Amino acid sequence: MADLFEPLTLRGLTLRNRVAMSPMCTYSCENEDGLASSWHQTHLATRAYGGCGLVMAEATAVTPGGRISPQDLGIWSDDHITGLRKVVDAIHLGGAAAAIQLAHAGRKAGTFRPWSPVRGFVPDWPFPRIAPAAIPFREEAPTPIAMSEGDWGEITDAFVAATRRADAAGFDVIELHSAHGYLLHSALSPLSNPGSFEHRTQWHVRLVSAVRRVWPDSKPLLVRLSVTDWVEGGWTVDDSAMLGKILSPLGVDLIDCSSGGSVPDATIPVGPGYQVPLAGALRDSGLATGAVGQITDTKQAQAILADGKADLVFLGRELLRRPYWAIEAAPHLGAPPPWPAQYQWAVG
Repeated sequence: MADLFEPLTLRGLTLRNRVAMSPMCTYSCENEDGLASSWHQTHLATRAYGGCGLVMAEATAVTPGGRISPQDLGIWSDDHITGLRKVVDAIHLGGAAAAIQLAHAGRKAGTFRPWSPVRGFVPDWPFPRIAPAAIPFREEAPTPIAMSEGDWGEITDAFVAATRRADAAGFDVIELHSAHGYLLHSALSPLSNPGSFEHRTQWHVRLVSAVRRVWPDSKPLLVRLSVTDWVEGGWTVDDSAMLGKILSPLGVDLIDCSSGGSVPDATIPVGPGYQVPLAGALRDSGLATGAVGQITDTKQAQAILADGKADLVFLGRELLRRPYWAIEAAPHLGAPPPWPAQYQWAVG
């Protein structure tokens, strides 16, 4: 049991509170080079100044072909380090810890960004779309190329190289994106990777082990899971709990509990806090968890922690609407608002 404005220690990192900014793509690398810009610095730093304990950069592609859209952030080259370091410095100046989500979109790579007048997959995407099996996301989607053992090795190497760059940029936390139907999640779900549980989870074991070897022992490693596919015959909560118990001894410190994304027609009970029970189920199995999904209200967020459903609360869209959410929430819970020192004289 914990309070929203109680510190959280993961390895050598102590967060000032348990309000985390969820990774959300902003599709804003206008030159399609993956380079972080002043947009990313300002956007992410604002949530740090707004009082979050952890601010996580959006899904950041470990290869050029792993981008969800051509305008996504990248970390496939050393050229990306300088811009990302500026993002980290800006977040730290705001008093928050800096995190980055490392990602590969797999068979869902190369889509137009949401506000494009054209929707769906980019028809002339210059990179192969890869997946554990040659199963398209939906009927009219491109059929991906089934990955060979060599392909898995190359992608593992790309994640390892990205991890080294994240450390060089100064990030405090990395998160592996294994949710929403992207490459890592597609390896787990029987809907996109037929076979035994051992077959479907083997790459996560290898990947986490490889990443943990190069990521400093003092820094936390998170994994975002789609805890369930919400589809009969898909990945389940029990599967996630078993996987978490395998990955935890390998160095995963917290499971960020999302859901869905394997198929387009899943029946998902979207509503306030609809994924909190998933975080609670995994926490009941002995894992540290983060809860995410339509968490908007102070009392709602506090209850998640007080009821033992999660260790960390991730806010997404609400932080886009209200970047100073944490500062606004603190007085309602009797906690001092986490104002930046530079503003203290104005707020008393």
